[in-house]
Amino acid sequence: MGARCFYFSFCGWSSLKSNDTHPSDLENGGGDSDKLKLPAFREYKLDQLKAATGGFSVDNIVSEHGEKAPNVVYKGKLEDDDRLIAVKRFNKSAWPDTRQFLDEAKAVGQLRSLRLANLLGCCCEGNERLLVAEFMPHETLSKHLFHWETQPLKWAMRLRVALYLAQALDYCSTKGRSLYHDLNAYRVLFDQDCNPRLSCFGLMKNSRDGKSYSTNLAFTPPEYMRTGRVIAESVIYSFGTILLDLLSGKHIPPSHALDLIKGKNFQMLTDSCLEGHFTNDDGTELVRIASRCLQYEPRERPSAKSVVAALAPLQKQTDISSLVLMGINDESSPATQISNLSPLGDACSRLDLTAIHEILEKIGYSGDEGVTDELSFQMWTSQLQDTLNGKKRGDNAFRAKDFNTAIESYTGFIESGTMVSPTMYVRRCLCYLMNNKGQEALGDAMQAQVISPDWSIALYLQAAALFSLGMDNDARETLKDAVSLDPEMRGN
Repeated sequence: MGARCFYFSFCGWSSLKSNDTHPSDLENGGGDSDKLKLPAFREYKLDQLKAATGGFSVDNIVSEHGEKAPNVVYKGKLEDDDRLIAVKRFNKSAWPDTRQFLDEAKAVGQLRSLRLANLLGCCCEGNERLLVAEFMPHETLSKHLFHWETQPLKWAMRLRVALYLAQALDYCSTKGRSLYHDLNAYRVLFDQDCNPRLSCFGLMKNSRDGKSYSTNLAFTPPEYMRTGRVIAESVIYSFGTILLDLLSGKHIPPSHALDLIKGKNFQMLTDSCLEGHFTNDDGTELVRIASRCLQYEPRERPSAKSVVAALAPLQKQTDISSLVLMGINDESSPATQISNLSPLGDACSRLDLTAIHEILEKIGYSGDEGVTDELSFQMWTSQLQDTLNGKKRGDNAFRAKDFNTAIESYTGFIESGTMVSPTMYVRRCLCYLMNNKGQEALGDAMQAQVISPDWSIALYLQAAALFSLGMDNDARETLKDAVSLDPEMRGN
Protein backbone atom coordinates (compact mmCIF):
# COMPACT_ATOMS: atom_id res chain seq x y z
CA MET A 1 0.00 0.00 0.00
CA GLY A 2 1.00 3.61 -0.41
CA ALA A 3 2.88 5.39 2.30
CA ARG A 4 -0.02 7.74 2.88
CA CYS A 5 -2.56 5.02 3.61
CA PHE A 6 -1.42 3.72 7.00
CA TYR A 7 -3.68 3.84 10.04
CA PHE A 8 -2.82 4.52 13.62
CA SER A 9 -4.65 4.28 16.92
CA PHE A 10 -3.63 7.23 19.06
CA CYS A 11 -5.06 5.69 22.20
CA GLY A 12 -3.96 2.48 23.82
CA TRP A 13 -0.19 2.96 23.74
CA SER A 14 1.92 -0.15 23.87
CA SER A 15 5.22 0.39 25.62
CA LEU A 16 8.33 0.95 23.52
CA LYS A 17 10.41 -2.19 23.36
CA SER A 18 13.57 -1.86 25.43
CA ASN A 19 15.42 -5.14 24.90
CA ASP A 20 15.30 -5.72 21.14
CA THR A 21 18.53 -6.08 19.23
CA HIS A 22 19.10 -5.72 15.52
CA PRO A 23 22.01 -5.85 13.08
CA SER A 24 21.61 -2.11 12.55
CA ASP A 25 22.80 -1.46 16.12
CA LEU A 26 26.19 -0.80 14.53
CA GLU A 27 29.28 -0.38 16.68
CA ASN A 28 27.10 -0.46 19.77
CA GLY A 29 25.47 2.80 18.80
CA GLY A 30 28.64 4.28 17.41
CA GLY A 31 30.45 4.38 20.72
CA ASP A 32 33.47 2.46 19.46
CA SER A 33 36.04 5.25 19.56
CA ASP A 34 38.91 2.99 18.48
CA LYS A 35 37.74 3.23 14.87
CA LEU A 36 37.80 7.02 14.88
CA LYS A 37 41.57 7.56 15.20
CA LEU A 38 40.97 11.04 16.53
CA PRO A 39 43.53 13.10 18.43
CA ALA A 40 42.92 13.86 22.08
CA PHE A 41 41.10 17.08 22.93
CA ARG A 42 43.49 20.05 22.97
CA GLU A 43 43.61 23.82 23.25
CA TYR A 44 44.50 25.70 20.07
CA LYS A 45 46.14 29.07 19.66
CA LEU A 46 44.05 31.79 18.04
CA ASP A 47 46.72 32.28 15.38
CA GLN A 48 46.43 28.59 14.42
CA LEU A 49 42.69 28.89 13.87
CA LYS A 50 43.02 32.17 12.02
CA ALA A 51 45.48 30.55 9.63
CA ALA A 52 43.30 27.46 9.30
CA THR A 53 40.25 29.51 8.27
CA GLY A 54 42.00 32.08 6.08
CA GLY A 55 41.65 34.76 8.71
CA PHE A 56 38.02 33.78 9.36
CA SER A 57 37.27 34.47 5.71
CA VAL A 58 33.64 34.80 4.67
CA ASP A 59 34.48 32.34 1.88
CA ASN A 60 34.99 29.66 4.53
CA ILE A 61 31.68 30.19 6.35
CA VAL A 62 29.62 26.99 6.39
CA SER A 63 26.84 28.09 8.75
CA GLU A 64 23.56 27.70 6.88
CA HIS A 65 22.61 31.27 7.82
CA GLY A 66 26.04 32.60 6.83
CA GLU A 67 27.32 35.72 8.53
CA LYS A 68 23.88 36.34 10.01
CA ALA A 69 24.21 33.38 12.37
CA PRO A 70 24.74 34.50 15.98
CA ASN A 71 27.77 32.22 16.20
CA VAL A 72 29.45 31.61 12.86
CA VAL A 73 30.95 28.24 11.83
CA TYR A 74 33.94 28.16 9.47
CA LYS A 75 35.54 25.38 7.47
CA GLY A 76 39.29 25.15 8.02
CA LYS A 77 42.45 23.08 7.64
CA LEU A 78 45.30 23.03 10.14
CA GLU A 79 48.85 23.42 8.86
CA ASP A 80 50.15 20.34 10.68
CA ASP A 81 47.21 18.07 9.86
CA ASP A 82 45.40 16.96 6.71
CA ARG A 83 42.14 16.82 8.65
CA LEU A 84 39.44 19.36 7.79
CA ILE A 85 37.92 21.07 10.79
CA ALA A 86 34.82 23.08 11.66
CA VAL A 87 35.48 26.13 13.84
CA LYS A 88 32.61 27.69 15.76
CA ARG A 89 33.31 31.29 16.75
CA PHE A 90 31.14 32.66 19.54
CA ASN A 91 30.22 36.32 19.77
CA LYS A 92 32.39 38.42 22.05
CA SER A 93 30.19 38.39 25.16
CA ALA A 94 29.14 34.73 25.04
CA TRP A 95 31.41 33.22 27.70
CA PRO A 96 32.98 35.87 29.96
CA ASP A 97 34.12 33.23 32.45
CA THR A 98 37.18 31.58 30.86
CA ARG A 99 37.29 28.67 33.32
CA GLN A 100 33.63 27.80 32.81
CA PHE A 101 34.04 27.74 29.04
CA LEU A 102 37.17 25.55 29.23
CA ASP A 103 35.58 23.13 31.69
CA GLU A 104 32.49 22.74 29.50
CA ALA A 105 34.51 22.30 26.32
CA LYS A 106 36.87 19.77 27.91
CA ALA A 107 33.96 17.70 29.22
CA VAL A 108 32.32 17.55 25.78
CA GLY A 109 35.74 16.91 24.23
CA GLN A 110 36.05 13.63 26.13
CA LEU A 111 33.19 12.14 24.10
CA ARG A 112 34.23 10.02 21.13
CA SER A 113 31.61 8.32 18.96
CA LEU A 114 30.97 7.43 15.34
CA ARG A 115 27.55 9.00 15.81
CA LEU A 116 28.95 12.44 16.73
CA ALA A 117 30.78 15.15 14.87
CA ASN A 118 33.34 15.04 17.68
CA LEU A 119 34.85 18.03 19.47
CA LEU A 120 38.62 18.15 18.87
CA GLY A 121 39.54 21.24 20.84
CA CYS A 122 38.87 24.83 21.78
CA CYS A 123 40.49 28.25 21.96
CA CYS A 124 40.16 30.80 24.72
CA GLU A 125 42.25 33.95 24.19
CA GLY A 126 41.17 37.42 25.24
CA ASN A 127 37.51 37.79 24.31
CA GLU A 128 37.68 35.00 21.72
CA ARG A 129 35.85 31.72 22.42
CA LEU A 130 36.08 29.05 19.73
CA LEU A 131 35.28 25.36 19.41
CA VAL A 132 37.02 23.03 16.94
CA ALA A 133 35.22 19.92 15.68
CA GLU A 134 35.41 17.33 12.92
CA PHE A 135 34.27 18.75 9.60
CA MET A 136 31.29 17.05 7.99
CA PRO A 137 31.45 17.53 4.18
CA HIS A 138 27.94 16.48 3.16
CA GLU A 139 25.96 19.26 4.85
CA THR A 140 22.92 19.09 7.12
CA LEU A 141 19.69 17.12 7.42
CA SER A 142 17.85 20.40 6.88
CA LYS A 143 19.48 20.78 3.47
CA HIS A 144 18.78 17.19 2.36
CA LEU A 145 15.26 17.06 3.77
CA PHE A 146 13.81 20.50 3.08
CA HIS A 147 15.98 21.92 0.28
CA TRP A 148 16.99 18.92 -1.83
CA GLU A 149 17.93 19.50 -5.46
CA THR A 150 18.34 16.17 -7.29
CA GLN A 151 16.40 13.61 -5.24
CA PRO A 152 14.42 13.52 -1.98
CA LEU A 153 15.82 11.62 0.98
CA LYS A 154 14.91 7.94 0.64
CA TRP A 155 12.80 6.18 3.26
CA ALA A 156 15.64 3.82 4.23
CA MET A 157 17.96 6.80 4.74
CA ARG A 158 15.38 8.64 6.84
CA LEU A 159 15.10 5.61 9.10
CA ARG A 160 18.90 5.44 9.34
CA VAL A 161 19.06 9.11 10.32
CA ALA A 162 16.48 8.51 13.06
CA LEU A 163 18.36 5.48 14.44
CA TYR A 164 21.83 7.02 14.32
CA LEU A 165 20.58 10.20 15.96
CA ALA A 166 18.87 8.21 18.73
CA GLN A 167 22.10 6.23 19.19
CA ALA A 168 24.05 9.48 19.48
CA LEU A 169 21.70 10.77 22.18
CA ASP A 170 21.85 7.44 24.00
CA TYR A 171 25.66 7.47 23.89
CA CYS A 172 25.79 11.02 25.27
CA SER A 173 23.34 10.08 28.00
CA THR A 174 25.47 7.12 29.10
CA LYS A 175 28.44 9.51 29.34
CA GLY A 176 26.55 11.93 31.56
CA ARG A 177 25.77 14.48 28.81
CA SER A 178 22.02 13.94 28.38
CA LEU A 179 21.26 17.64 27.79
CA TYR A 180 21.36 18.91 24.21
CA HIS A 181 20.48 22.47 23.32
CA ASP A 182 18.21 23.36 20.40
CA LEU A 183 18.15 19.93 18.75
CA ASN A 184 16.86 20.36 15.19
CA ALA A 185 17.54 19.31 11.59
CA TYR A 186 20.45 21.78 11.32
CA ARG A 187 22.26 19.85 14.06
CA VAL A 188 22.35 16.59 12.09
CA LEU A 189 25.36 16.49 9.76
CA PHE A 190 26.59 13.99 7.16
CA ASP A 191 30.20 12.78 7.21
CA GLN A 192 32.45 11.75 4.31
CA ASP A 193 30.59 8.42 4.06
CA CYS A 194 27.23 10.21 4.20
CA ASN A 195 26.50 8.69 7.60
CA PRO A 196 24.45 11.02 9.79
CA ARG A 197 26.12 12.44 12.89
CA LEU A 198 24.99 14.72 15.69
CA SER A 199 26.88 18.01 15.99
CA CYS A 200 28.82 18.25 19.24
CA PHE A 201 28.20 22.00 19.35
CA GLY A 202 24.69 21.53 20.78
CA LEU A 203 26.15 19.80 23.82
CA MET A 204 27.19 23.29 24.96
CA LYS A 205 24.97 26.34 25.17
CA ASN A 206 25.60 29.19 22.77
CA SER A 207 26.62 31.23 25.81
CA ARG A 208 26.95 30.78 29.53
CA ASP A 209 23.52 32.23 30.27
CA GLY A 210 22.04 31.83 26.82
CA LYS A 211 18.74 30.29 25.85
CA SER A 212 18.65 26.59 25.12
CA TYR A 213 16.20 27.06 22.25
CA SER A 214 16.68 29.71 19.61
CA THR A 215 14.23 28.27 17.08
CA ASN A 216 10.51 29.03 16.72
CA LEU A 217 8.83 28.62 20.10
CA ALA A 218 6.19 26.39 18.46
CA PHE A 219 8.84 23.67 18.42
CA THR A 220 10.11 23.98 21.98
CA PRO A 221 9.19 21.47 24.72
CA PRO A 222 6.22 22.59 26.82
CA GLU A 223 8.21 22.44 30.07
CA TYR A 224 10.82 24.80 28.63
CA MET A 225 8.05 27.29 27.93
CA ARG A 226 7.00 27.00 31.59
CA THR A 227 10.36 26.99 33.34
CA GLY A 228 13.01 28.09 30.83
CA ARG A 229 15.02 24.98 31.73
CA VAL A 230 16.09 22.01 29.62
CA ILE A 231 15.89 18.53 31.10
CA ALA A 232 16.83 15.18 29.55
CA GLU A 233 13.21 14.58 28.53
CA SER A 234 13.20 17.90 26.66
CA VAL A 235 15.80 16.47 24.29
CA ILE A 236 13.53 13.49 23.55
CA TYR A 237 10.72 15.93 22.73
CA SER A 238 12.99 17.68 20.24
CA PHE A 239 13.95 14.30 18.80
CA GLY A 240 10.23 13.70 18.23
CA THR A 241 10.03 16.91 16.17
CA ILE A 242 12.87 15.58 13.98
CA LEU A 243 10.95 12.31 13.48
CA LEU A 244 8.06 14.45 12.21
CA ASP A 245 10.48 16.26 9.89
CA LEU A 246 11.67 12.91 8.52
CA LEU A 247 8.15 11.63 8.02
CA SER A 248 6.68 14.77 6.47
CA GLY A 249 9.61 16.42 4.70
CA LYS A 250 8.28 19.63 6.26
CA HIS A 251 8.79 21.44 9.57
CA ILE A 252 5.36 20.84 11.12
CA PRO A 253 4.72 22.26 14.61
CA PRO A 254 4.23 19.33 17.04
CA SER A 255 0.85 20.54 18.27
CA HIS A 256 -0.46 20.59 14.70
CA ALA A 257 1.05 17.16 13.99
CA LEU A 258 -0.59 15.66 17.07
CA ASP A 259 -3.93 17.07 15.95
CA LEU A 260 -3.43 15.42 12.55
CA ILE A 261 -2.56 12.12 14.22
CA LYS A 262 -5.60 12.24 16.50
CA GLY A 263 -7.79 13.00 13.50
CA LYS A 264 -6.05 10.32 11.40
CA ASN A 265 -5.43 12.99 8.77
CA PHE A 266 -2.15 11.52 7.54
CA GLN A 267 -2.10 13.05 4.07
CA MET A 268 -0.93 16.34 5.58
CA LEU A 269 1.64 14.52 7.71
CA THR A 270 3.37 12.29 5.17
CA ASP A 271 5.85 13.41 2.52
CA SER A 272 4.30 12.81 -0.91
CA CYS A 273 7.76 11.78 -2.15
CA LEU A 274 7.51 8.69 0.08
CA GLU A 275 4.25 7.40 -1.35
CA GLY A 276 4.50 3.67 -2.02
CA HIS A 277 7.94 3.38 -0.41
CA PHE A 278 7.03 2.04 3.02
CA THR A 279 4.47 -0.24 4.58
CA ASN A 280 1.50 0.61 6.76
CA ASP A 281 3.16 -1.11 9.71
CA ASP A 282 6.38 0.89 9.39
CA GLY A 283 4.49 4.17 9.05
CA THR A 284 2.32 3.34 12.03
CA GLU A 285 5.33 2.48 14.17
CA LEU A 286 7.25 5.65 13.31
CA VAL A 287 4.20 7.80 14.09
CA ARG A 288 3.78 5.92 17.38
CA ILE A 289 7.41 6.55 18.38
CA ALA A 290 7.16 10.24 17.44
CA SER A 291 3.93 10.62 19.37
CA ARG A 292 5.46 9.08 22.49
CA CYS A 293 8.40 11.47 22.25
CA LEU A 294 6.00 14.42 21.96
CA GLN A 295 3.96 13.65 25.08
CA TYR A 296 3.12 16.78 27.07
CA GLU A 297 4.32 15.33 30.36
CA PRO A 298 8.09 14.72 30.36
CA ARG A 299 7.79 11.55 32.45
CA GLU A 300 5.62 9.93 29.77
CA ARG A 301 8.35 10.22 27.10
CA PRO A 302 10.65 7.24 26.43
CA SER A 303 14.38 7.19 27.10
CA ALA A 304 16.88 7.43 24.25
CA LYS A 305 17.74 3.77 24.80
CA SER A 306 14.10 2.76 24.38
CA VAL A 307 13.84 4.81 21.20
CA VAL A 308 16.94 3.07 19.78
CA ALA A 309 15.37 -0.32 20.52
CA ALA A 310 12.11 0.69 18.81
CA LEU A 311 13.79 2.13 15.70
CA ALA A 312 16.32 -0.65 15.12
CA PRO A 313 13.83 -3.26 13.79
CA LEU A 314 12.47 -0.73 11.27
CA GLN A 315 15.78 -0.34 9.43
CA LYS A 316 15.82 -1.13 5.70
CA GLN A 317 18.61 -1.87 3.22
CA THR A 318 21.15 -2.17 6.01
CA ASP A 319 23.68 -3.71 3.61
CA ILE A 320 23.65 -0.61 1.39
CA SER A 321 26.01 2.25 2.18
CA SER A 322 24.71 5.70 3.04
CA LEU A 323 26.62 7.10 0.06
CA VAL A 324 24.54 4.93 -2.27
CA LEU A 325 21.27 5.67 -0.47
CA MET A 326 22.00 9.39 -0.72
CA GLY A 327 22.91 9.09 -4.42
CA ILE A 328 26.36 10.59 -3.85
CA ASN A 329 29.45 9.20 -5.57
CA ASP A 330 32.43 8.64 -3.30
CA GLU A 331 34.96 11.06 -4.72
CA SER A 332 37.76 9.52 -2.66
CA SER A 333 37.75 6.36 -4.77
CA PRO A 334 37.63 5.87 -8.54
CA ALA A 335 34.26 4.33 -7.97
CA THR A 336 32.61 4.26 -11.30
CA GLN A 337 35.16 5.80 -13.57
CA ILE A 338 35.78 3.32 -16.35
CA SER A 339 36.86 4.83 -19.62
CA ASN A 340 34.96 4.40 -22.89
CA LEU A 341 31.51 3.65 -21.53
CA SER A 342 28.43 3.67 -23.75
CA PRO A 343 25.53 5.93 -22.69
CA LEU A 344 23.86 2.96 -20.96
CA GLY A 345 27.11 1.92 -19.30
CA ASP A 346 27.66 5.47 -18.07
CA ALA A 347 24.12 5.71 -16.71
CA CYS A 348 24.50 2.37 -14.90
CA SER A 349 27.88 3.41 -13.46
CA ARG A 350 26.27 6.53 -11.99
CA LEU A 351 23.07 4.76 -10.98
CA ASP A 352 21.18 7.35 -13.03
CA LEU A 353 17.92 5.40 -13.10
CA THR A 354 16.08 8.03 -15.13
CA ALA A 355 18.67 7.84 -17.91
CA ILE A 356 18.58 4.02 -17.82
CA HIS A 357 14.80 4.12 -18.19
CA GLU A 358 14.99 6.41 -21.22
CA ILE A 359 17.57 4.16 -22.91
CA LEU A 360 15.61 0.95 -22.25
CA GLU A 361 12.50 2.60 -23.67
CA LYS A 362 14.43 3.53 -26.81
CA ILE A 363 15.91 0.03 -27.20
CA GLY A 364 12.52 -1.65 -26.89
CA TYR A 365 12.57 -5.44 -27.31
CA SER A 366 15.47 -5.65 -29.74
CA GLY A 367 17.30 -7.84 -27.24
CA ASP A 368 14.67 -10.56 -27.64
CA GLU A 369 15.35 -11.15 -31.33
CA GLY A 370 15.97 -14.81 -31.96
CA VAL A 371 14.73 -15.79 -28.50
CA THR A 372 10.95 -15.46 -28.85
CA ASP A 373 10.15 -15.93 -32.54
CA GLU A 374 8.12 -19.07 -31.83
CA LEU A 375 5.46 -16.98 -30.11
CA SER A 376 3.85 -15.61 -33.30
CA PHE A 377 2.67 -19.09 -34.29
CA GLN A 378 0.84 -19.53 -30.99
CA MET A 379 -0.87 -16.17 -30.66
CA TRP A 380 -4.28 -17.52 -31.65
CA THR A 381 -5.34 -18.89 -28.26
CA SER A 382 -7.27 -16.55 -25.99
CA GLN A 383 -5.03 -17.45 -23.05
CA LEU A 384 -1.96 -16.33 -24.93
CA GLN A 385 -3.74 -13.18 -26.03
CA ASP A 386 -4.55 -12.40 -22.39
CA THR A 387 -0.89 -12.92 -21.52
CA LEU A 388 0.19 -10.56 -24.29
CA ASN A 389 -2.32 -8.00 -23.08
CA GLY A 390 -0.61 -8.25 -19.70
CA LYS A 391 2.72 -7.55 -21.39
CA LYS A 392 1.17 -4.53 -23.09
CA ARG A 393 -0.11 -3.25 -19.72
CA GLY A 394 3.36 -3.70 -18.28
CA ASP A 395 4.97 -1.81 -21.17
CA ASN A 396 2.46 1.03 -20.86
CA ALA A 397 3.10 1.25 -17.12
CA PHE A 398 6.86 1.14 -17.69
CA ARG A 399 6.60 3.98 -20.21
CA ALA A 400 4.46 5.98 -17.75
CA LYS A 401 6.95 5.29 -14.93
CA ASP A 402 4.30 3.44 -12.92
CA PHE A 403 6.88 0.93 -11.77
CA ASN A 404 4.74 -0.97 -9.26
CA THR A 405 2.13 -1.76 -11.94
CA ALA A 406 4.91 -2.68 -14.36
CA ILE A 407 6.37 -5.15 -11.84
CA GLU A 408 2.94 -6.73 -11.32
CA SER A 409 2.24 -7.05 -15.06
CA TYR A 410 5.70 -8.31 -16.01
CA THR A 411 5.61 -10.83 -13.16
CA GLY A 412 2.30 -12.21 -14.44
CA PHE A 413 3.74 -12.54 -17.94
CA ILE A 414 6.95 -14.22 -16.77
CA GLU A 415 5.10 -16.66 -14.53
CA SER A 416 2.75 -17.65 -17.36
CA GLY A 417 5.71 -19.31 -19.10
CA THR A 418 4.43 -18.19 -22.50
CA MET A 419 7.83 -17.12 -23.69
CA VAL A 420 11.25 -16.31 -22.37
CA SER A 421 12.10 -12.61 -22.63
CA PRO A 422 15.44 -11.26 -21.39
CA THR A 423 14.18 -7.73 -22.05
CA MET A 424 11.30 -8.21 -19.65
CA TYR A 425 13.69 -9.31 -16.91
CA VAL A 426 15.84 -6.24 -17.57
CA ARG A 427 12.82 -3.96 -17.45
CA ARG A 428 11.57 -5.51 -14.22
CA CYS A 429 15.12 -5.19 -12.87
CA LEU A 430 14.97 -1.41 -13.38
CA CYS A 431 11.51 -1.29 -11.78
CA TYR A 432 12.96 -3.00 -8.71
CA LEU A 433 15.84 -0.52 -8.62
CA MET A 434 13.31 2.32 -8.74
CA ASN A 435 11.71 0.76 -5.65
CA ASN A 436 15.03 0.35 -3.79
CA LYS A 437 14.95 -3.46 -4.11
CA GLY A 438 18.53 -4.16 -5.10
CA GLN A 439 18.54 -7.92 -4.44
CA GLU A 440 15.46 -8.52 -6.59
CA ALA A 441 16.93 -6.32 -9.32
CA LEU A 442 20.18 -8.28 -9.30
CA GLY A 443 18.27 -11.56 -9.59
CA ASP A 444 16.41 -10.34 -12.67
CA ALA A 445 19.54 -9.02 -14.37
CA MET A 446 21.28 -12.35 -13.77
CA GLN A 447 18.28 -14.23 -15.18
CA ALA A 448 18.42 -12.07 -18.31
CA GLN A 449 22.07 -13.03 -18.70
CA VAL A 450 21.24 -16.74 -18.33
CA ILE A 451 18.80 -16.41 -21.24
CA SER A 452 21.17 -14.29 -23.37
CA PRO A 453 24.75 -14.82 -22.15
CA ASP A 454 26.27 -12.45 -24.73
CA TRP A 455 23.78 -9.61 -24.23
CA SER A 456 25.67 -6.62 -22.81
CA ILE A 457 22.53 -4.90 -21.52
CA ALA A 458 21.92 -7.68 -19.00
CA LEU A 459 25.43 -7.14 -17.63
CA TYR A 460 25.04 -3.36 -17.54
CA LEU A 461 21.90 -3.75 -15.41
CA GLN A 462 23.71 -6.27 -13.21
CA ALA A 463 26.36 -3.64 -12.59
CA ALA A 464 23.70 -1.07 -11.66
CA ALA A 465 22.11 -3.51 -9.21
CA LEU A 466 25.52 -4.27 -7.66
CA PHE A 467 26.25 -0.55 -7.27
CA SER A 468 22.88 -0.13 -5.55
CA LEU A 469 23.87 -2.85 -3.07
CA GLY A 470 27.19 -1.15 -2.32
CA MET A 471 29.18 -3.95 -4.03
CA ASP A 472 31.28 -1.51 -6.03
CA ASN A 473 34.22 -3.79 -6.86
CA ASP A 474 31.95 -6.50 -8.28
CA ALA A 475 29.99 -3.81 -10.13
CA ARG A 476 33.11 -2.43 -11.80
CA GLU A 477 34.20 -5.89 -12.93
CA THR A 478 30.73 -6.52 -14.35
CA LEU A 479 30.86 -3.17 -16.18
CA LYS A 480 34.12 -4.23 -17.82
CA ASP A 481 32.52 -7.50 -18.96
CA ALA A 482 29.56 -5.56 -20.36
CA VAL A 483 31.87 -3.25 -22.31
CA SER A 484 33.66 -6.25 -23.84
CA LEU A 485 30.32 -7.57 -25.15
CA ASP A 486 28.80 -4.26 -26.19
CA PRO A 487 28.71 -3.96 -30.02
CA GLU A 488 28.75 -0.15 -29.63
CA MET A 489 32.11 -0.35 -27.89
CA ARG A 490 33.94 -2.83 -30.10
CA GLY A 491 37.00 -1.31 -31.64
CA ASN A 492 37.16 1.48 -29.00
